[in-house]
Amino acid sequence: MNDRFESLQLFVRVARTGSFSVAGREMGMTQPTASRTLAALEKKVGIALFTRTTRAVTLTEAGADYLARVETILAALDEADHAARGTGELRGILRIATSTSFAVRSVMPRLQGFKDKHPRLRIEFILNDEKQDLIGEGVDVAIRIGALTDSLTWTAKKVGVVRRVLAAAPAYLAQAGTPTSPAELPQHSIIVGPAGRGMEGWAFTKDGKTTSVRVEGTLLVNGGEGATAAAVAGLGIISAGELGMLKELQSGQLVRVLPDWKMGSADINVVLPAGRAAKPSARAFSDFMSAEIRKQQALVDQI
Repeated sequence: MNDRFESLQLFVRVARTGSFSVAGREMGMTQPTASRTLAALEKKVGIALFTRTTRAVTLTEAGADYLARVETILAALDEADHAARGTGELRGILRIATSTSFAVRSVMPRLQGFKDKHPRLRIEFILNDEKQDLIGEGVDVAIRIGALTDSLTWTAKKVGVVRRVLAAAPAYLAQAGTPTSPAELPQHSIIVGPAGRGMEGWAFTKDGKTTSVRVEGTLLVNGGEGATAAAVAGLGIISAGELGMLKELQSGQLVRVLPDWKMGSADINVVLPAGRAAKPSARAFSDFMSAEIRKQQALVDQI
């Protein structure tokens, strides 16, 4: 039984990392031992779970289905262990997915409080400013800003709202002038980060009236941190969520542009696997970050 449990844990890690050597090292095995262990598992199951090439190890269609079922079983065992201990102590690995900018600004500065409560928990972050494949990457909990596209397999809890605003460095506005209406934006240098990509135009509302302006980005950046840094450097006007520029707005490195005009907003959601598959550690992190995001939202409201 222990050998089967260990082989299933190894199977999940190889599926997540795409590497026998990395997964084996995480479990204290050599690469040949990890390879033999999974070959034995495949023989027992009766079907190939991985496609092996010299460059990569990828799941077969049967392997992907097997992974979804095995992860549910392992999560249930993890919860049973957690309940049996009765101490609230969390162990194992927690895989968290979010954007790089949100992790840097909203998660990492507050993470120590969660780690102090659960010192035996190993935390792994999967950071990407594009939408991640939560199932494919074996994510336990994610924090997402904006529309959710995979709601059938995940449950989401709204924990806050990010308002989208315009901002620029004082030096840029001193040189290029401060726009007094959205119609003047096409005459300015515009920085387009992840939130603004693919949009036909920027919509603004004031006194109950809405206007839309088509702008061409003069600088396109696929990461939120890079886009904010470009704005601080005086390279143009940026449209982004307030949370992604909170520090710069507080310090005066960036100032609001067209503050009387409202742009759109996006929900902040903590996302967990649907049903009983959510790990105790994932639920604990969800509760922790929900409280922390509400605190940060209060700081934004003071600007």
